[in-house]
Amino acid sequence: MSENPTLPESAQRVAELLAGIGHDRPVVMLPATGKTSAEAAAGLGCTVAEIAKSIIFRRVKDDVPVLVIASGSNRVDESKVAARVGALGKADAKFVREKTGYAIGGVCPIGHAVKPVMLLDADLFRYDSVWAAAGHPHAVFNLTPQQLQAMTGAEVADVAQAQA
Repeated sequence: MSENPTLPESAQRVAELLAGIGHDRPVVMLPATGKTSAEAAAGLGCTVAEIAKSIIFRRVKDDVPVLVIASGSNRVDESKVAARVGALGKADAKFVREKTGYAIGGVCPIGHAVKPVMLLDADLFRYDSVWAAAGHPHAVFNLTPQQLQAMTGAEVADVAQAQA
């Protein structure tokens, strides 16, 4: 695949990874940042729930990254995640960059420096398609929840905090 000069290097890397696995939808650059689910949804004209946000935690026992891909409208319930993968610690910006290869706000569900333990929010399967970060705070790509699960191999789980 030829380099797309309109994509930042990290987003170009994701575009090449997606092409390499046969994904047929392009990486899209948002005119404004997509660091938060609300910003990304506003830029895409979709609901916040259709944003597949990537949240990184640090597993305490072995410092392995834990990636939770959650619906943008959900807050992740750390106790539910910890019950599945073990005690969690905070993942600071340095840990996220070191373990994923991406900056916070642009963590893609694929192509990590260190293979994370992954969980995929069951609520994403309510939607025909979702948008995920493509390695840069302005870059996203579209896919179905089924494609996301197939790409990542993530376990589908209830990770959302109960709504009050």
